[in-house]
Amino acid sequence: MKIFLLASLTMVMACNATQTQTAQPAMEPVAGPYSYAASITENELKDHLYTYASDAYEGRETGERGQKKAVQYLKMQYSSMRVPAAKADGDYFQKVALEISKLPSGDMTIDGKAFELGEDFLTFSPVDGSFNEVVYAGYGIEDEGYSDFNGLDVTGKIVLIKAGEPRNDDGTYVVSGNLEPSAWSNVSESIEHKAQILVDKGARAILYYDNANFQRFKRAFDFLAGNEKGRMSLRNEEGTASVILLRDTAVMEILPNIETTSEPRVLPLDLSFQIQDHNEPIDSENVVAFIKGTTKPEEYIVISSHLDHIGISANGEINNGADDDGSGTVAMLEIAEAFKQAAEAGNGPARSIVFLHVTGEEKGLLGSEYYTDKDPIFPLSQTVANLNIDMIGRTDPKREGSKNYIYLIGSDKLSSELHELSESVNARYSQLELDYTYNDENDPNRFYYRSDHYNFAKNNIPIIFYFNGTHEDYHRPSDTPDKINYALLAKRAQLIFYTAWELANRPERVVVDKLSR
Repeated sequence: MKIFLLASLTMVMACNATQTQTAQPAMEPVAGPYSYAASITENELKDHLYTYASDAYEGRETGERGQKKAVQYLKMQYSSMRVPAAKADGDYFQKVALEISKLPSGDMTIDGKAFELGEDFLTFSPVDGSFNEVVYAGYGIEDEGYSDFNGLDVTGKIVLIKAGEPRNDDGTYVVSGNLEPSAWSNVSESIEHKAQILVDKGARAILYYDNANFQRFKRAFDFLAGNEKGRMSLRNEEGTASVILLRDTAVMEILPNIETTSEPRVLPLDLSFQIQDHNEPIDSENVVAFIKGTTKPEEYIVISSHLDHIGISANGEINNGADDDGSGTVAMLEIAEAFKQAAEAGNGPARSIVFLHVTGEEKGLLGSEYYTDKDPIFPLSQTVANLNIDMIGRTDPKREGSKNYIYLIGSDKLSSELHELSESVNARYSQLELDYTYNDENDPNRFYYRSDHYNFAKNNIPIIFYFNGTHEDYHRPSDTPDKINYALLAKRAQLIFYTAWELANRPERVVVDKLSR
């Protein structure tokens, strides 16, 4: 069952280089990756991008005419390269169920007392029905060595939980065993983890008491109230659980001492909801191709980029999105061509390579969320790593004096082995400066959470996010193909190819030695 997460609606928080070619490694065998990486060329990247980021594609707005042209272009390229579709039925398109979320309407009553949507409680999905009890599950945590659900049946129930995590009498945290809080105290992420536990247990709806998140999502609610266009999100299907954030005015009617008690129990009371949505369906799709592995075909390396952009501005100007993420998209096409040449030469990858072009990234990482959380074409348990490419054709103004670089984000978050592999591959083949500025846990930009790799990372799949940084043309009509540094784009794309090659052909899959927070 897929949860309609409030976190998906955080809409208000949310290169010039020299033309020298990479020298061939001295001991590189004839059939090694260098000979195939050479097919990734400036001219082919440029030819692709001048089409893909042209005015004819109208800024590739999700669900609009330009985006439909974009997916047809990608389908045509994979078909002409004879790189098959990933789906068993031969369709390159993975339909993604999207909708424009409009402000819901309705109310909630507790023991006959009415509470106002937008003031006393928040939700962004429909809820309807009357209930005569609420199950209180404390913090709503289930972790190794600790659970709030022992002996508690929440199937089909309305479940109340609160933010935070338990402490011992000496002030230490029960889960971590020391004075350091665990990931269950993370305001922006623990709500998803707690809600997913309850969804997996079959809860009908989740009442969540959390003052910090209430204020955070109140801003999102107020934004929708003043925005007639609404917000795009994954479609909330029938039977999915809703998250309802409670303010203290509402939660005090259910459990007045919730701050001081965590003991699970059943609370008898009359609770009713009449919340209707006014959402509009949107038709969109991911494009997914793959090359089957030769000896480990049931293990997968996913290379991803987003195919969408932000469309046409109110004044009629087209946002071409040449760098964001036309550069990543065309890099993937060239990487696919390199792997296909290797396969046709009898030197195909041991593991399967999945080329995942996702829709709706600009709307909240929606296409990748659909792939990972709703309809993974290939099992996530067999997905070895995700290499995500989002903006690799320009240079960050802060790097004007040193352009032979790429920002790497996340390579060490889940797998030390992946990070070491990445460093080794770069040192051998590409000699780019791998800049980890934005990999810092305290990076205020939070780029780690802002592109499609995150939906893989949250499922404990090791990732690397390749990024050139922002620039003055970011999300502007001036992000055009003439401003791309094609020599640097080619070199970065080759690095990603080499990294994927190593991941696909090494004897063992990289080890996950850390867990997603």
